[in-house]
Amino acid sequence: MSHAHDHHGHSHGIGHSHAPTNFGRTFAIATALNVVLVVAQVFYGLFANSLALLADAGHNLSDVLGLVMAWVAFGIADWRPSAHFTYRMRSASILSAFANGVLLLIAVVYISWEAVDRFFQPQEVATLDVIVVAAIAVGINGISAWLLSRGGKADLNLHGAFLHMLADAGVSVAVIVAAGGIMLTGWQWLDPAVSLLISIVILIGTWRLLRDALRLALNAAPDKINPDEVGRYLRDLPEVSGVHDLHIWAMSTTETALTCHLITPAGHPGDSFLHRVAHELQDKFEIGHTTVQIELSDGGHCHLQPDNVI
Repeated sequence: MSHAHDHHGHSHGIGHSHAPTNFGRTFAIATALNVVLVVAQVFYGLFANSLALLADAGHNLSDVLGLVMAWVAFGIADWRPSAHFTYRMRSASILSAFANGVLLLIAVVYISWEAVDRFFQPQEVATLDVIVVAAIAVGINGISAWLLSRGGKADLNLHGAFLHMLADAGVSVAVIVAAGGIMLTGWQWLDPAVSLLISIVILIGTWRLLRDALRLALNAAPDKINPDEVGRYLRDLPEVSGVHDLHIWAMSTTETALTCHLITPAGHPGDSFLHRVAHELQDKFEIGHTTVQIELSDGGHCHLQPDNVI
């Protein structure tokens, strides 16, 4: 039996070609900006007796917590491997992405609850103060979202933090629109109405984030990888007559692993074959950590996937 590992695959995977080169600096800047924003919103919310600003500050606080969790997760993921954590702690980024989704759900519930309550008990809004501070919030969250967007498409954890910033910018825009409408018309119900609409938008993005993070936490293959296509590629190799025990799972929000048994009746195809398969799996499917077991005949199938015979 032989095994092949692509030791070079991580250097050119999608998670590294598009993401920021310094995650720590990105999270530090975004976190610092949002801490200042939360303090400012709480101060001016109390000064202007504005419940809208205080509610937005609470939502921003959940963003700060989410950013800190994502930042810590990236640091933990780079810890050296140990005898018990041979994959390092790469999956910390998956757990952080899931936690970020939960925090967003909590924020949505809070905003919705407050909005419904204000329909029945309208609160007078200090509109000018709210517009000024909310406009500053849009700018800060826009900058934070831009910083995180450079890696958001490549990494689920960064995408979760990006959604936090984008959602809060949307909430601040809604606060500006509602405050402007109230200033012009005196309709206090505009504030809760716009808040409910923003909650729906946040919920749509949060649901996808939670679904993807939960699937990765349960060792599912990432959405960007089609296991059937991977199986067909392996089956079509000239040296291979059969494939079984094919497992594909996410080690982190950026890295994917694969193990499989390849049947080669003509004999062991050699190390060059194993290295070629590992590199092609990286290039074609962005699978960076590959373990291949060579068998000269069909030795049976894994009970975990009894139907996974190709």
